[in-house]
Amino acid sequence: MATIFENGNFISCDEQNTIFSVLVEDQGKIVFTGNKIPHQYQSAKKIDLQKKTVLPAFFDTHIHFSSYAFFNLGLDCRNAGDFRELQAIIGKYVAQHLEEKIVLGFGISAHTLKEKRLPTSKDLDKITSHPLLLIKYDGHAAMANEALISHLPSVVLEKRGFEKESGQFFQEAFYEVVNYISKKVSLAKIFTNLVEGSNQLIKNGIGSISSVEGVGIPFDVDLMRFAARGLPINIKTYYQTMNVQKVLRRKLDCIGGCFETALDGCFGSVDAALKEPYNHDISNKGVLYYSQEKVNSFVKEAHNSGLQMALHAIGDAAIEQALNAFETALRENPRKDHRHTIIHAELMDEKLIARVKKLGICIALQTPFLHWELEPMEYLQSILGQRTQNFMPLKSMLAAGILLAGGSDGPTTLPNPIWGIHSACNHPNSAESVEVMDAIKMHTIAGAKISFMEKTHGSLQEGKYANFVILSENILQVEKHHIRDIKIEATFLRGKLPKNLSGNNLKYVMDCLIKNKD
Repeated sequence: MATIFENGNFISCDEQNTIFSVLVEDQGKIVFTGNKIPHQYQSAKKIDLQKKTVLPAFFDTHIHFSSYAFFNLGLDCRNAGDFRELQAIIGKYVAQHLEEKIVLGFGISAHTLKEKRLPTSKDLDKITSHPLLLIKYDGHAAMANEALISHLPSVVLEKRGFEKESGQFFQEAFYEVVNYISKKVSLAKIFTNLVEGSNQLIKNGIGSISSVEGVGIPFDVDLMRFAARGLPINIKTYYQTMNVQKVLRRKLDCIGGCFETALDGCFGSVDAALKEPYNHDISNKGVLYYSQEKVNSFVKEAHNSGLQMALHAIGDAAIEQALNAFETALRENPRKDHRHTIIHAELMDEKLIARVKKLGICIALQTPFLHWELEPMEYLQSILGQRTQNFMPLKSMLAAGILLAGGSDGPTTLPNPIWGIHSACNHPNSAESVEVMDAIKMHTIAGAKISFMEKTHGSLQEGKYANFVILSENILQVEKHHIRDIKIEATFLRGKLPKNLSGNNLKYVMDCLIKNKD
C-alpha cells in the first residue's frame, strides 16, 4: 500500500530545515524521509517527481470559509473599474441568476473605482431594481439599493452604523444586515459552495484552514463541523461568539474570530481603533466596540474554561485592549501553552511586540494586505502617516520570538499562500521583509502550531500526514520578486490527489455522514 515519492527536492520545514529527495507514504502518513529508498519499500509504487520542489501543504490560519465559498461562485465586483463596469457585471449576474431573490456581491473598493468613492443606494438604484447588497472588499461595510433597504427589518436599520442617506452599513449595522441576508441561502447552495470552495483551496496548495464561523447562515457552526467531515481539507472551526457556553456545549476547543469577537473595525472604513487620531481627521480615533471590562470578562471566562481564544484587533488601541484582557486572565489563572491569538494585529510598535512576546500570544496575520490593490499602501500612508512604519512589522515580530502564522482573511483576499509568502519577502518597508524560509514556515509549520496540530501536520516528517504540494520552481532559488510567479502543480493530501466532489451533493453529504476524520 506504500507509495514512494522519489527524485524530489523536499523542503521539510522541520527545526533543522532538512532537505531530502525521497518520501515514503503508507496509509496516508509519512513513514520515511531521506535520500535512499529503504530496502523494505523497494517493491512499492514509485512516483518520480523529476527534481520538483515539494513543501508541506499550506495552512490558512484565518478564513471565513463559508463566506469565501459563497463568493467564490457568486457576484465578484473586484474587477469593476467604474460604476459603468459595475453595472455590466451586476446586470450579467442578475440575468443568469433570476432565481435569487436577493443578490449578494463582494469586493467593491473606492480605491479601484474611477469615481474614487463607494456607490450609494441612489447609484445602485440606477444599476438594478433587483434587491442588492454589495459587501466592501474589507468585509466590514456594505451598501444596498432601495429595493433591499425597504424590506430590511428595524433590528437592522436601527443599529449603529446604518447611514440612511447613503444606504451604507458599517459597524453593528453591517453585521446585522449580513446576518439577515445570509439566512436566505439554501442548504443545497451551501453544500455546492463548500465543495467548490474546498476544490479551489486545494488548487492553491492549502490543506488545512482555521475557519471562523457563527454569522448569518442558521447553525453555520454546526453545519461547518458536519460539512468538514466530507471535505478533503482539514478544518478547525472557531465560533465567533462571546457566549462561552455555546462553545462548550459543542465541545469545541476554541472561540473567537471577527464579527462578535472583533474589538475594532478596519482601516478601510477608518474605524480601526487607534491610540492617536488618524492623520487626515484629528477628531477620529476609530471605534472600540466594547469596554475593557466587557473584554476582560469574556476573555477570563473563556480562558478559565480551557479554550483557545482568537480576537480581531487591527489598530494599536484594540491590540492593547486585547493584551490587557489576556494579561488579566493569565495573571489570575496562569496557563501554559494557551496559544491565545490576536488576528490581524496590523499596527504594532516595540512596546506592543514586547507585551505579545511576554504573554505568549500568537499572531494570525495576512501578509497579502501588504500589497493589496483594493487598499493600497498609499492610502494607509494618507491616514496613518509615519505609523505605516509599524504596519505589520514581520521581521521585528519574528526577531522577538513571536509565533506568526499566515492566512488570507478570505474572502477579503483570495486564499493564495504563494502570494502570502511573496508579500512577506517583499514588504513595502524593506527593513521588515523576512527570509524565504521564514515566510514558508509562517504558512506551514507555524499554522500547524497555532492550531495545536504540529504533531500531525505542518512539516514533512515521519509520523505526520503526507500532505504536501509540488511547485513549478524551487522557491529557495528564485528571485524574491518572482516568488508570486510560482505555480502549484499538485496538492497531495494523505498521500493522494483529492477526489473532486463537484456536482454531486448527495455523495458529499453521504461522505459527511460516514466519514470520521481523526
